[in-house]
Amino acid sequence: MKIETIEKLCCPFDKQDLTLKIILKDAHENILEGWLNCPSCERIYPIIKGIPIMNPDEYREAHLEQPVLDRWQNHLEGGKIENFRLRLIED
Repeated sequence: MKIETIEKLCCPFDKQDLTLKIILKDAHENILEGWLNCPSCERIYPIIKGIPIMNPDEYREAHLEQPVLDRWQNHLEGGKIENFRLRLIED
């Protein structure tokens, strides 16, 4: 996924702008892994092999996304993913 694509995407639920966390890029600066996050509803949309997964909640399969999210745990910066939402863990 090209970085310019982010500017064209919005949260499918509340139409808010998304923030981007990049985990892995290729030699051409295309985003291979990372996630998009909606600051309003806190939904997280993983980017896997360059493709953002932006399905409605009822069509997402947590057991398929979980291995990737587990691998990214150290990139969550104190957050936890519950019900397809990125929540900050309070001390």
